[in-house]
Amino acid sequence: MILIISNNNERTTMMIIKWLLAMKKKFIRIHEDEVFEIKTENKKIFLESDRNSFFLDEITSVWYRRGRLKIKRLRYDNASVNAHMNEVQHWLEDYVRTKLESRKHINKESNSDINKLLVLEEAIKAGLEVPEYFLADNTDQVPLNTTIIKTIGGNPILDDIDKDLNGIMYTSTVHKREKMKFFTTFFQRKIDKEFEVRTFYLNGKCYSMAIFSQNDEQTKTDFRKYNLEKPNRNIPYKLSTDIEKKIQLLMQALDLNCGSLDFIKGKDGRFYFLEVNTIGQFLGLSYTCNYSLDKEIADYL
Repeated sequence: MILIISNNNERTTMMIIKWLLAMKKKFIRIHEDEVFEIKTENKKIFLESDRNSFFLDEITSVWYRRGRLKIKRLRYDNASVNAHMNEVQHWLEDYVRTKLESRKHINKESNSDINKLLVLEEAIKAGLEVPEYFLADNTDQVPLNTTIIKTIGGNPILDDIDKDLNGIMYTSTVHKREKMKFFTTFFQRKIDKEFEVRTFYLNGKCYSMAIFSQNDEQTKTDFRKYNLEKPNRNIPYKLSTDIEKKIQLLMQALDLNCGSLDFIKGKDGRFYFLEVNTIGQFLGLSYTCNYSLDKEIADYL
C-alpha cells in the first residue's frame, strides 16, 4: 500500500495518482485537513480518520509531497493523568512517524523544511560553487548593483485579505542604500549569468533544464517573474558528471532523495549553486524536456 501525504487539490499529486490508477496500485491519499487517531486492532496499530483508515504495517512506500500526518491528541479530565498521557501519546506518535519514515519513501516529514543557510554550508562541503553571501540588518556595507537580496526562509506568499490580493517575494538587486535597520536579511553576490539550470533530483538521478532568462529584463534577476507574452526559451540540459556527483553528495548529506536544485551558469564559465527546494517542482521541467517525471515517481512508489 502506498501512502501519499499532500495538500488538498495539489495538482502534482493528482498527476502521480493518475499513473498509480493506471498501474492498478493501491494507495491512500492523506489531505492537509485530515486528522487520524491511533488505535489497535487484532494486536496491530491501526490509524483512522473520517475518510481513511489503514494498518501501519500495510504501508510499503510513502511520498511526503506536502503537509504532514496529523494525529489526534486525546485529552483527559484529570490534569495529572492528562500530562502523563500526553507524554505517552507523544511516544506513540513518534513511533508511527519513525516506522513510516523507515519504509521506502520520497523524502520525509522530518526534513521537509531544511534551513537555507545550512544547505549552503553543506553545498560548499560537497564541493559545489556558491556565490559569496552574508547576513545584515542594514545596507551600509552592501555593494550596490552587484548584490541581490533573498528571503532567509522559503518563498512566502503575502496575503492582504481585506483587499483580496496576494504576492510573492522575488529575488531583487540592491540599487540603493536604506537609511534604516530591518530584520536580518540574506544578501548574495550577483552573478553575471549566461543561463540558469533547474535540476530535479530523484534517487541519485538528475534531470536538468537550461532556462535562458537573462535576455528579458522581467526575468533577468528572477526567472519566476514569468513573461507570459514572450516566455523564456527552455531546453533539456546535461550537467557534467562532476557536478552531478556533488549534487548526490549534497542530497545525501541533507538526507533527501528528491528535490529541485537551482544553478546559474556564469559568463565566467563556472556553475553556481543557489538552493534546493525539498518539495521539488518538476511538472514544467518534465513537460518541456519530455522526462515523464510523474511516471518516474509513480514507478518508484
